[in-house]
Amino acid sequence: MVTADTVRTILGVLGNIISLCVFLSPVPTFIQIWKKKAVEQYSPVPYLATLVNCMVWSLYGLPMVHPDSLPVLTINGAGTGIEILYIIIFLIYTAERQKRLRVLLVLLIEAIFITVLTVLVLTVARTLKVRSMIVGIMCIMFNIMMYASPLAVMKLVLATKSVEYMPFFLSLACFANGVIWLAYGLIRFDPFIVVPNGIGTLFGSAQLILYALFYKSTKRQIAERKSKGEVDLSGVMVVDGEDTRKVGSAPQNGRP
Repeated sequence: MVTADTVRTILGVLGNIISLCVFLSPVPTFIQIWKKKAVEQYSPVPYLATLVNCMVWSLYGLPMVHPDSLPVLTINGAGTGIEILYIIIFLIYTAERQKRLRVLLVLLIEAIFITVLTVLVLTVARTLKVRSMIVGIMCIMFNIMMYASPLAVMKLVLATKSVEYMPFFLSLACFANGVIWLAYGLIRFDPFIVVPNGIGTLFGSAQLILYALFYKSTKRQIAERKSKGEVDLSGVMVVDGEDTRKVGSAPQNGRP
């Protein structure tokens, strides 16, 4: 007989796999940035939001904060390293000095924040319950920020009626990621996992709906630009109704 703990473990493994796919989804974009040696219109906001989110969740998954949360610790530890690499590449190829300084300032603030939070939680909070509550509240706040980071891209979609900068498979993976971790948190009810991932599922649904609404208008706009000899910003060519991706599109976020 399959127990609840077994199902929870399976969901944790699936969540790790899907989250890792989401974390790695911007790789084609950064290959494009590396080749062009320019970040173009891409924003560092999703990576900065995802980085602080991963760091806080890694703290939450520590045995001395919230025991039996190994899947949470492993994927967010990996996510922290991946997001740091993305941000380094972004900094290298950012031409604007002010933008680079802003990113460095945010990184410094995030590093100070996570350091202070870790020290306070492990020294001042004496019980696992208190530690879990403090870090869990922070997790909810930053996870919602991470899930909400694509709002700027969604606003662009509404303004341009184009989903070039909102890739379908990334949106689908983000939605699936929210659903898996929502189910994981419901088995041994953990409000700090259920609340943000429930909201993340709603955001993911909204992205898929937008994609369905503006897919045809996107193909039309790309075809018009091609006919005028203009360059397709997202590196997506539409051939006989199918997407052929050359180098990848801009990410919505790095998702744990």
